Amino acid sequence: MTTMNADEARAALHQMLRIRRFEEACAELYGTGKIRGFLHLCIGQEAISAGAVPELRPGDSLLATYREHGHALARGVPMNALMAEMFGRREGCSHGRGGSMHLFDAERRLFGGNAIVAGALPMAAGFALADRMRGSDAVTACFFGEGAVAEGEFHESVNLAALWQLPLLLVCENNLYAMGTALDRSESSTDLCAKARSYGIGAIAVDGMNVAAVRAATRAALARVRAGDGPQFLELRTYRFRAHSMYDAELYRTRDEVELWKQRCPIAALARHAEAEGWLLDQPALEAEVAREVAEAVAYAEAGTLEPVDALETDVTAESGRPA
Repeated sequence: MTTMNADEARAALHQMLRIRRFEEACAELYGTGKIRGFLHLCIGQEAISAGAVPELRPGDSLLATYREHGHALARGVPMNALMAEMFGRREGCSHGRGGSMHLFDAERRLFGGNAIVAGALPMAAGFALADRMRGSDAVTACFFGEGAVAEGEFHESVNLAALWQLPLLLVCENNLYAMGTALDRSESSTDLCAKARSYGIGAIAVDGMNVAAVRAATRAALARVRAGDGPQFLELRTYRFRAHSMYDAELYRTRDEVELWKQRCPIAALARHAEAEGWLLDQPALEAEVAREVAEAVAYAEAGTLEPVDALETDVTAESGRPA
């Protein structure tokens, strides 16, 4: 495992546990009908959020996909606000109007999960262009799945970002199946870094199940962007242990394959590394702390407020009365 000291390992383990236990609670609550709509879990992919997002500065912008619970938690959005959003409560980070797929927190510069595959990429290029025009040293980080690389928005956005040398970090979370189609069945070339390099930008592939490797690669890529080397592309090779969504019959892969990948669980891998190094991360204490935080978040959400029907058109039209 790439170099990481005991304090950094404990922080990473804590964050990955927060993400996984939050999502496990969401899955259970979805089964009881307390959470409705769409729900996409990143269980198995926690090393990406826990490793990459903390490397961003407060002034940087972050855009993600509909599988963005981990990104929001790692960015510092309170778990109470996230769970309230899952419940559709006004106390949620998007005031109950976004739900699982549209988490938003302007204060923390989390500019939304996006329900459209590759939909965040043009916006991310726009954020980066705006920072460049303002003379800011901020970087925009855009997280997306490998399915987005097949979309026109990816190629258009990367082309313009490379032409204009925008301060943009492109983070591809390659979990091999997009919504439910294997990469080698949807792409004639599965070398995603080669596609990024064809636009003249730096690109490397990283073990996305290794939180320390993700952290180190993200730190190095951000340094290159801030140094004026232009956009950088990270392919983080990962795997989701759960189906694409709660509605997914998951007929495109075998149980044996999933179980094989579970042996590379990023949480267990970090715990094993810590034990080998002689670090006392005290996982039971962290688990207890996280369990209390999740229970508090659920109670907060259940006590939250449903938006009244007469507020249905709030924020739908501009103040002038013209469509927003």
